[in-house]
Amino acid sequence: MRILLSGRNGQVGWELERTLAPLGDVIAFDRTGLDLAKPDEIIARVREVTPDIIVNAAAYTAVDKAESEPELAFAINATAPGILAEEAKRGGALFVHYSTEYVFDGSKIEPYVEDDAPNPLNAYGGSKLAGERAVAASGCRHLTLRTSWLYASRGNNFLLTVLRLARERSELRVVDDQRGAPTWAREIAEATAKSLQSAHPPTGLYHLTASGETTWCGFAREILRIAGVATPVLGIRTSEWPTSATRPANSVLSNTKFRSSFGFSLGEWDAAARMCLESNPAIVHQRTA
Repeated sequence: MRILLSGRNGQVGWELERTLAPLGDVIAFDRTGLDLAKPDEIIARVREVTPDIIVNAAAYTAVDKAESEPELAFAINATAPGILAEEAKRGGALFVHYSTEYVFDGSKIEPYVEDDAPNPLNAYGGSKLAGERAVAASGCRHLTLRTSWLYASRGNNFLLTVLRLARERSELRVVDDQRGAPTWAREIAEATAKSLQSAHPPTGLYHLTASGETTWCGFAREILRIAGVATPVLGIRTSEWPTSATRPANSVLSNTKFRSSFGFSLGEWDAAARMCLESNPAIVHQRTA
Protein backbone atom coordinates (compact mmCIF):
# COMPACT_ATOMS: atom_id res chain seq x y z
CA MET A 1 0.00 0.00 0.00
CA ARG A 2 0.94 3.61 -0.54
CA ILE A 3 0.18 5.76 2.50
CA LEU A 4 0.23 9.56 2.37
CA LEU A 5 0.89 11.03 5.81
CA SER A 6 0.57 14.73 6.63
CA GLY A 7 1.99 16.35 9.75
CA ARG A 8 5.03 14.11 10.04
CA ASN A 9 6.69 16.39 12.63
CA GLY A 10 3.69 16.61 14.94
CA GLN A 11 3.20 14.57 18.09
CA VAL A 12 1.02 11.91 16.45
CA GLY A 13 2.51 12.28 12.98
CA TRP A 14 6.06 11.56 14.15
CA GLU A 15 4.88 8.33 15.75
CA LEU A 16 2.70 7.41 12.77
CA GLU A 17 5.57 7.56 10.31
CA ARG A 18 7.15 4.71 12.26
CA THR A 19 4.10 2.64 13.17
CA LEU A 20 2.64 2.75 9.66
CA ALA A 21 5.89 1.68 7.96
CA PRO A 22 5.18 -2.10 8.23
CA LEU A 23 1.89 -1.58 6.37
CA GLY A 24 3.39 -0.19 3.18
CA ASP A 25 5.21 2.70 1.54
CA VAL A 26 4.75 5.78 3.74
CA ILE A 27 5.16 9.09 1.94
CA ALA A 28 5.27 11.59 4.79
CA PHE A 29 5.07 15.36 4.54
CA ASP A 30 5.73 18.18 6.96
CA ARG A 31 4.35 21.68 6.46
CA THR A 32 7.06 22.61 3.95
CA GLY A 33 6.00 19.77 1.65
CA LEU A 34 2.26 19.88 2.26
CA ASP A 35 0.81 23.12 3.60
CA LEU A 36 -2.82 22.52 4.55
CA ALA A 37 -3.53 26.23 4.25
CA LYS A 38 -2.97 25.92 0.46
CA PRO A 39 -5.78 24.00 -1.26
CA ASP A 40 -3.99 23.71 -4.61
CA GLU A 41 -0.96 22.19 -2.90
CA ILE A 42 -3.13 19.61 -1.14
CA ILE A 43 -4.66 18.45 -4.42
CA ALA A 44 -1.30 18.37 -6.18
CA ARG A 45 0.39 16.25 -3.49
CA VAL A 46 -2.41 13.70 -3.31
CA ARG A 47 -2.50 13.28 -7.08
CA GLU A 48 1.28 12.93 -7.21
CA VAL A 49 1.34 10.20 -4.56
CA THR A 50 -1.86 8.36 -5.62
CA PRO A 51 -2.25 6.83 -2.15
CA ASP A 52 -4.34 3.88 -1.02
CA ILE A 53 -4.65 5.51 2.42
CA ILE A 54 -4.44 9.17 3.42
CA VAL A 55 -3.64 9.79 7.09
CA ASN A 56 -4.11 13.40 8.13
CA ALA A 57 -2.13 14.04 11.32
CA ALA A 58 -1.62 17.75 10.60
CA ALA A 59 -3.74 20.32 12.40
CA TYR A 60 -3.89 23.81 13.81
CA THR A 61 -3.61 23.07 17.54
CA ALA A 62 -2.95 26.47 19.17
CA VAL A 63 -6.24 26.53 21.08
CA ASP A 64 -5.93 30.02 22.56
CA LYS A 65 -4.36 31.59 19.47
CA ALA A 66 -7.25 30.31 17.36
CA GLU A 67 -9.47 32.85 19.10
CA SER A 68 -7.57 35.64 17.36
CA GLU A 69 -7.02 33.91 14.01
CA PRO A 70 -10.07 31.70 13.45
CA GLU A 71 -9.80 31.94 9.67
CA LEU A 72 -6.44 30.14 9.66
CA ALA A 73 -7.68 27.54 12.15
CA PHE A 74 -10.70 26.82 9.93
CA ALA A 75 -8.56 26.70 6.78
CA ILE A 76 -6.32 24.00 8.27
CA ASN A 77 -8.79 22.12 10.47
CA ALA A 78 -11.95 22.33 8.36
CA THR A 79 -11.34 23.25 4.73
CA ALA A 80 -8.20 21.13 4.28
CA PRO A 81 -9.66 17.87 5.66
CA GLY A 82 -12.64 18.36 3.35
CA ILE A 83 -10.33 18.68 0.35
CA LEU A 84 -8.30 15.64 1.42
CA ALA A 85 -11.51 13.68 1.83
CA GLU A 86 -12.73 14.69 -1.63
CA GLU A 87 -9.40 13.60 -3.09
CA ALA A 88 -9.62 10.33 -1.17
CA LYS A 89 -13.03 9.68 -2.68
CA ARG A 90 -11.77 10.60 -6.16
CA GLY A 91 -8.89 8.12 -5.88
CA GLY A 92 -10.71 5.41 -3.94
CA ALA A 93 -8.48 5.85 -0.89
CA LEU A 94 -9.34 5.39 2.78
CA PHE A 95 -9.06 8.64 4.71
CA VAL A 96 -7.93 8.65 8.37
CA HIS A 97 -8.50 11.88 10.28
CA TYR A 98 -8.07 12.98 13.91
CA SER A 99 -10.39 15.20 15.89
CA THR A 100 -10.83 16.35 19.47
CA GLU A 101 -13.01 16.26 22.55
CA TYR A 102 -13.23 20.05 22.24
CA VAL A 103 -16.18 19.57 19.88
CA PHE A 104 -18.22 19.16 23.12
CA ASP A 105 -19.10 21.82 25.67
CA GLY A 106 -18.28 19.67 28.72
CA SER A 107 -21.67 20.06 30.38
CA LYS A 108 -22.39 16.31 30.40
CA ILE A 109 -21.53 14.42 33.59
CA GLU A 110 -20.89 11.04 31.97
CA PRO A 111 -18.27 10.31 29.28
CA TYR A 112 -19.28 11.56 25.85
CA VAL A 113 -20.33 9.05 23.20
CA GLU A 114 -20.12 9.54 19.45
CA ASP A 115 -23.83 10.31 19.10
CA ASP A 116 -23.85 13.13 21.67
CA ALA A 117 -24.61 16.53 20.16
CA PRO A 118 -21.46 18.64 19.67
CA ASN A 119 -21.39 22.19 20.98
CA PRO A 120 -17.84 23.60 20.88
CA LEU A 121 -16.96 26.41 23.26
CA ASN A 122 -14.05 27.85 21.29
CA ALA A 123 -12.82 28.53 17.75
CA TYR A 124 -10.47 25.55 17.77
CA GLY A 125 -13.28 23.15 18.67
CA GLY A 126 -15.52 24.76 16.08
CA SER A 127 -12.89 24.32 13.38
CA LYS A 128 -12.37 20.65 14.26
CA LEU A 129 -16.11 19.99 14.24
CA ALA A 130 -16.39 21.62 10.82
CA GLY A 131 -13.58 19.34 9.65
CA GLU A 132 -15.39 16.24 10.90
CA ARG A 133 -18.53 17.29 9.04
CA ALA A 134 -16.65 18.08 5.83
CA VAL A 135 -15.05 14.62 5.88
CA ALA A 136 -18.41 12.91 6.45
CA ALA A 137 -20.11 15.02 3.75
CA SER A 138 -17.49 14.03 1.16
CA GLY A 139 -18.81 10.48 1.02
CA CYS A 140 -15.32 8.97 1.14
CA ARG A 141 -14.42 5.90 3.18
CA HIS A 142 -13.13 7.47 6.35
CA LEU A 143 -12.01 6.74 9.87
CA THR A 144 -12.30 9.81 12.10
CA LEU A 145 -10.78 9.37 15.56
CA ARG A 146 -11.55 11.83 18.34
CA THR A 147 -8.91 11.87 21.04
CA SER A 148 -8.05 14.08 24.01
CA TRP A 149 -5.28 15.63 26.11
CA LEU A 150 -2.49 14.44 23.82
CA TYR A 151 1.11 14.38 25.03
CA ALA A 152 4.42 12.97 23.82
CA SER A 153 8.12 13.02 24.58
CA ARG A 154 8.66 15.71 21.94
CA GLY A 155 6.98 18.90 20.79
CA ASN A 156 4.95 21.29 22.94
CA ASN A 157 2.60 19.59 25.37
CA PHE A 158 1.44 19.50 28.98
CA LEU A 159 3.78 16.72 30.12
CA LEU A 160 6.92 18.48 28.93
CA THR A 161 5.71 21.84 30.23
CA VAL A 162 5.12 20.40 33.71
CA LEU A 163 8.61 18.89 33.81
CA ARG A 164 10.16 22.21 32.74
CA LEU A 165 8.18 24.35 35.19
CA ALA A 166 8.89 21.96 38.05
CA ARG A 167 12.55 22.85 37.63
CA GLU A 168 11.94 26.58 37.39
CA ARG A 169 9.36 27.14 40.16
CA SER A 170 8.98 26.33 43.84
CA GLU A 171 5.39 25.13 43.29
CA LEU A 172 2.98 24.62 40.41
CA ARG A 173 -0.63 25.87 40.26
CA VAL A 174 -2.70 23.65 37.97
CA VAL A 175 -6.40 23.55 37.12
CA ASP A 176 -8.21 20.85 39.11
CA ASP A 177 -11.81 21.17 37.88
CA GLN A 178 -11.42 20.00 34.27
CA ARG A 179 -11.64 16.23 33.70
CA GLY A 180 -10.14 14.22 30.88
CA ALA A 181 -8.03 11.25 29.82
CA PRO A 182 -4.39 12.11 29.06
CA THR A 183 -3.48 10.14 25.94
CA TRP A 184 0.01 9.26 24.71
CA ALA A 185 0.55 10.05 21.02
CA ARG A 186 2.44 6.79 20.53
CA GLU A 187 -0.58 4.77 21.61
CA ILE A 188 -2.80 6.67 19.18
CA ALA A 189 -0.36 5.89 16.36
CA GLU A 190 -0.10 2.24 17.33
CA ALA A 191 -3.87 1.91 17.57
CA THR A 192 -4.25 3.55 14.14
CA ALA A 193 -1.81 1.10 12.56
CA LYS A 194 -3.50 -1.85 14.23
CA SER A 195 -6.90 -0.65 13.05
CA LEU A 196 -5.67 -0.50 9.45
CA GLN A 197 -4.30 -4.05 9.40
CA SER A 198 -7.71 -5.43 8.51
CA ALA A 199 -8.48 -5.73 4.80
CA HIS A 200 -11.78 -3.94 5.46
CA PRO A 201 -11.42 -1.87 8.65
CA PRO A 202 -14.57 -0.43 10.18
CA THR A 203 -15.15 3.15 9.11
CA GLY A 204 -16.94 6.15 10.58
CA LEU A 205 -16.50 8.26 13.71
CA TYR A 206 -14.91 6.79 16.86
CA HIS A 207 -13.57 7.98 20.19
CA LEU A 208 -10.04 6.83 20.97
CA THR A 209 -8.44 7.89 24.25
CA ALA A 210 -6.67 6.31 27.18
CA SER A 211 -8.89 4.62 29.75
CA GLY A 212 -9.79 6.25 33.04
CA GLU A 213 -9.82 9.92 33.86
CA THR A 214 -8.10 12.58 35.95
CA THR A 215 -7.78 16.37 36.12
CA TRP A 216 -4.94 18.51 34.82
CA CYS A 217 -3.76 18.80 38.42
CA GLY A 218 -3.93 15.04 38.89
CA PHE A 219 -2.00 14.52 35.67
CA ALA A 220 0.69 16.99 36.78
CA ARG A 221 1.08 15.27 40.14
CA GLU A 222 1.40 11.86 38.47
CA ILE A 223 4.00 13.15 36.00
CA LEU A 224 6.18 14.48 38.82
CA ARG A 225 5.64 11.37 40.96
CA ILE A 226 6.83 9.12 38.14
CA ALA A 227 9.76 11.44 37.41
CA GLY A 228 10.73 11.52 41.09
CA VAL A 229 10.35 15.30 41.34
CA ALA A 230 9.20 16.75 44.67
CA THR A 231 7.85 20.12 43.45
CA PRO A 232 4.39 20.54 45.05
CA VAL A 233 1.34 20.95 42.80
CA LEU A 234 -1.50 23.16 44.05
CA GLY A 235 -4.95 22.56 42.57
CA ILE A 236 -6.84 25.68 41.44
CA ARG A 237 -10.15 26.44 39.75
CA THR A 238 -10.47 27.27 36.07
CA SER A 239 -11.59 30.78 37.03
CA GLU A 240 -8.19 31.34 38.66
CA TRP A 241 -6.37 30.61 35.37
CA PRO A 242 -8.10 32.68 32.66
CA THR A 243 -7.35 31.80 29.03
CA SER A 244 -8.46 33.23 25.69
CA ALA A 245 -10.33 30.05 24.79
CA THR A 246 -12.94 28.47 27.07
CA ARG A 247 -12.26 24.81 27.86
CA PRO A 248 -14.90 22.14 28.59
CA ALA A 249 -15.13 20.98 32.20
CA ASN A 250 -15.66 17.38 31.07
CA SER A 251 -13.42 16.08 28.30
CA VAL A 252 -13.89 12.38 29.02
CA LEU A 253 -14.81 10.30 25.96
CA SER A 254 -16.33 6.83 25.95
CA ASN A 255 -14.28 4.24 24.02
CA THR A 256 -17.04 1.61 24.00
CA LYS A 257 -17.85 1.92 20.29
CA PHE A 258 -14.19 1.66 19.26
CA ARG A 259 -13.60 -1.36 21.50
CA SER A 260 -16.66 -3.20 20.20
CA SER A 261 -15.78 -2.45 16.57
CA PHE A 262 -12.03 -3.08 16.60
CA GLY A 263 -11.70 -5.56 19.47
CA PHE A 264 -9.23 -3.58 21.58
CA SER A 265 -8.86 -0.31 23.44
CA LEU A 266 -6.13 1.76 25.06
CA GLY A 267 -5.01 1.06 28.62
CA GLU A 268 -5.15 3.29 31.67
CA TRP A 269 -3.81 6.82 31.29
CA ASP A 270 -1.39 6.62 34.23
CA ALA A 271 0.23 3.40 32.97
CA ALA A 272 0.82 5.05 29.59
CA ALA A 273 2.34 8.13 31.21
CA ARG A 274 4.75 5.89 33.08
CA MET A 275 5.72 4.08 29.88
CA CYS A 276 6.27 7.39 28.10
CA LEU A 277 8.56 8.74 30.81
CA GLU A 278 10.42 5.48 31.46
CA SER A 279 11.06 4.93 27.75
CA ASN A 280 12.44 8.47 27.43
CA PRO A 281 14.47 9.13 30.61
CA ALA A 282 16.36 11.94 28.89
CA ILE A 283 13.30 14.20 28.88
CA VAL A 284 13.07 13.96 32.68
CA HIS A 285 16.76 14.81 33.12
CA GLN A 286 16.71 17.66 30.59
CA ARG A 287 13.76 19.38 32.26
CA THR A 288 14.45 18.72 35.95
CA ALA A 289 18.22 18.57 36.29
